Amino acid sequence: QVQLVESGGGLVQPGGSLRLSCVASGSTFGINAMGWYRQAPGSQRELVVVITSDGTTTYADSVKGRFTVSRNNAKTTVFLQMNSLKPEDTAVYYCNARTYRYYDYWGQGTQVTVSS
Repeated sequence: QVQLVESGGGLVQPGGSLRLSCVASGSTFGINAMGWYRQAPGSQRELVVVITSDGTTTYADSVKGRFTVSRNNAKTTVFLQMNSLKPEDTAVYYCNARTYRYYDYWGQGTQVTVSS
């Protein structure tokens, strides 16, 4: 079992920045990739970014150049630095951990609201 706890969401004005954190605990040795997804009201959950165990990153086109994922050396914490935020970035952001057996764990989600 893997537990994921997110933090760092909130309300920010357009053009502002936020940094999300996700801490993984439990059987973290089985994690192959971690990442962030988001879900806006009335929309499906979508990929924001994923980082694999070898450091390969994949970003959604909509966030390239604005968002940056990073992690600690132990690969148990991932961060999402979000800059130049837009109202369309408003969503609940979920941390995800995928195991080598392709099982997904999810955090509880953190709300990000971009509004003036």
